[in-house]
Amino acid sequence: MRKIIIFGNSGSGKSTLARKFQQAGLAHLDMDTLAWDMNPDPVRKPLKESQQEISEFINNNDSWVVEGCYSDLINFAISHSTEIIYMNPGVDRCIENAKNRPWEPHKYASKQAQDENLEMLVNWIKQYPTRTDTFSKIAHETLYSNYEGKKTMYASNQSI
Repeated sequence: MRKIIIFGNSGSGKSTLARKFQQAGLAHLDMDTLAWDMNPDPVRKPLKESQQEISEFINNNDSWVVEGCYSDLINFAISHSTEIIYMNPGVDRCIENAKNRPWEPHKYASKQAQDENLEMLVNWIKQYPTRTDTFSKIAHETLYSNYEGKKTMYASNQSI
């Protein structure tokens, strides 16, 4: 049984890699789908509510891949994992990936709506090295360095 957590900056390749594991038979959870209350404007759900949804996913699946940038939620799930993968290809690559990403219908009503959010997303990605929040590089590096199990860091999308 594989229980994998993939984390990193927006645009780092988390979803792309998670889909490969999903195609190999692992259940897939994108933390974006449970971290936000979308009505009417996006607001983070209470942490306990998101944690409950993660618990349900973990309890209902023997093998899984969970991906996201939320170190607060990852910290909750990490004790159930058998390995972690830190996607860290650099800010420039993350921006390039974000600009080239296909439409994500589970996040946006249309490709146009997704593209209208691109400028905000690029600015968010640029702040990754200097932020100190749950989505920051320092939070992700701390997760990675403190994990005692199998762990991998990808500094390039080509190395996957």
